[in-house]
Amino acid sequence: MKRILDPLDERIIAELRLNARAAHAELAAKVNLSRNAVRQRIERLERDGAIQGYTVRTGEGAQASSSINAVIFVYRYDRMRGAEVLQALQAMPEVLQCDVMSGEFDLMLRVGAANPERVHKVWKEISALPGVENTVTSFVLSSVV
Repeated sequence: MKRILDPLDERIIAELRLNARAAHAELAAKVNLSRNAVRQRIERLERDGAIQGYTVRTGEGAQASSSINAVIFVYRYDRMRGAEVLQALQAMPEVLQCDVMSGEFDLMLRVGAANPERVHKVWKEISALPGVENTVTSFVLSSVV
């Protein structure tokens, strides 16, 4: 059963988006709840899937060569069915984002890997999935926003 987020849940998520490492006491002060209530809400949000993980964004000081980003556009044989493809993509840790698209492509994936060879292996895995007709891959040269 999918639970609807209340305004306090949305405020907690918004604060975690700004700083996923914020202490429960710090979040509690920002959303006017007790530390224990914030902890319980975060645990529930994680359990219910509203929070599906935390990530690290590297800044200017990090080595740029340690991470390669690519965009893979996927054509499925049957764009209205093919849930198996989506389930397989969700299990791949390198797939950072998967959007169902209108227009020419069925899916747009954002992939992050340590090196171009790993992106190539991920691409091969995606291309080999039953239900995938074709793919187009582009490497990210720079990020502006």
